[in-house]
Amino acid sequence: MGNTYAIETRDLKKTYKGKAHPTLNGLSLRIPYGSLFGLLAPNGAGKTTAINIICGLRKYDSGEVLVDGHSLADGMKSIKPLFGLVPQDIALFPTMTAYENLKILGGLYGIQKSLLEKRINELLELFDLSASRHSYINRFSGGMKRRVNLIAGMLHAPKILILDEPTVGVDAQSRRLILEKLVDINRSGTTILFISHYLEEAEQICTEVAFMDNGSVICQGPPSDLRDIYKSCDSMESMYLLLTGKRMRDNQ
Repeated sequence: MGNTYAIETRDLKKTYKGKAHPTLNGLSLRIPYGSLFGLLAPNGAGKTTAINIICGLRKYDSGEVLVDGHSLADGMKSIKPLFGLVPQDIALFPTMTAYENLKILGGLYGIQKSLLEKRINELLELFDLSASRHSYINRFSGGMKRRVNLIAGMLHAPKILILDEPTVGVDAQSRRLILEKLVDINRSGTTILFISHYLEEAEQICTEVAFMDNGSVICQGPPSDLRDIYKSCDSMESMYLLLTGKRMRDNQ
């Protein structure tokens, strides 16, 4: 493989109109192929802007974004099929069944009908939802909705899966199942960018993490390497607080 990174940003900068300070201030992020990569940051640190830029949903002022070796500046045509984006908000039709939702969303990807049927069946089975395939989404628990939301972003078998808070607001059983399946999916070859406020999750499943603050990366590496560097920290949470500070970050 010619290039080393599934996603790379180089000195990425973005300042919103009317804002005194940049949201992204020279963000340089390297996400290796095959990694389960955790992006950890306080509110307002710029991670949502960074993800939107990487996915081609927002413009940036300067710098460069490379996805699978392709520059974002050359257009999204060759890049878009590589991505599966699972947003924090539940992006499902509540008055339709899980199966109906996945059938419609898979059709938007242009997946061949026979292949789509196979993918839906496989993923419902993987996330323990086969028995609920014909139940309406508005009758699902929070954890079940999260799992269908996750499946929707995986139907086209993306090379790179981006997950924004995939376990927020779910029960302990669903959280355990989601994390276990993400590890399995990653081991099967999918690069995963995992954004979470639950630091113990990142410590548990991520092969590499980056701490981001004030629009740039402040440290990056495998959790074990970072623990060797910051020996005074007994957990990912204490390391996070050491590097980003303890003041409240209520701004989004």
